[in-house]
Amino acid sequence: MSVDAMYNSGTEKMEKAINQMKKEFASIRTGRANPMILDKVLVEYYGTPTPLRQLSQVSVQDGTTLVITPYDKTIIKEIEKALVKADLGINPNSDGIVLRLAFPPLTTDKRKEICKDVKKVCEDTKIAIRNIRRDMTDELKKLEKSENLSEDMVKDNQDKIQKITDKYIKISDDLSAEKEKEVLTV
Repeated sequence: MSVDAMYNSGTEKMEKAINQMKKEFASIRTGRANPMILDKVLVEYYGTPTPLRQLSQVSVQDGTTLVITPYDKTIIKEIEKALVKADLGINPNSDGIVLRLAFPPLTTDKRKEICKDVKKVCEDTKIAIRNIRRDMTDELKKLEKSENLSEDMVKDNQDKIQKITDKYIKISDDLSAEKEKEVLTV
């Protein structure tokens, strides 16, 4: 592996960590209805756990209600069971044709609890980024021995690895602050 390949690989992994963080943030509940919260909900469909959003159309109504319209009306009970089992903190209302999830306004305590979850996701992402930095540094040490890199070159590359790490840590902090602001906005 060359130094450039090491950078490309490390940067790609850090980018994936940030993308994973964004996915997790999308499924964290805020005061508004967001269809992404249903991404982790699996419905038993002919004996196979299937993502809810593949079995139905999900739309937002008046900013606080999700309307779930199943493509196959016979599975409405299964969808209802899956929503209850997913423990979203919201009980579905069914009229036999569509399901409605009404998002109640979040209490201050619940908002603070959600912010703790946001911080945990951010911290987990930072740990992943630091682990990638460690792997890159280890790879650099191997390259130093195999390609006889000079001390100055190794030092420059270590600084470059740290700059990349700092960049992705800042991105994760910024995303976390943005999500906390969104959660705390009433």
